[in-house]
Amino acid sequence: LSVSETAKVSGVKNKTVRRAIQAKTVKYKVINNRYFIEFSSVVSYLKETKKLGNKLDQFGVGQYVEKWKKF
Repeated sequence: LSVSETAKVSGVKNKTVRRAIQAKTVKYKVINNRYFIEFSSVVSYLKETKKLGNKLDQFGVGQYVEKWKKF
């Protein structure tokens, strides 16, 4: 996913996704000067903190998931 797509499905802002990329806490590739992010690593990153995990659950794809598996 791109940065903006990741932000939309995660329920967070682009800035949060870019901060995770800069800290190298999510898996990504750079193709033609664009980031492509592995979504499972984003979910793992967001679930590490309660605040970001809540945003994922309330505003992101988490609102459609009944129960998350442990990563």
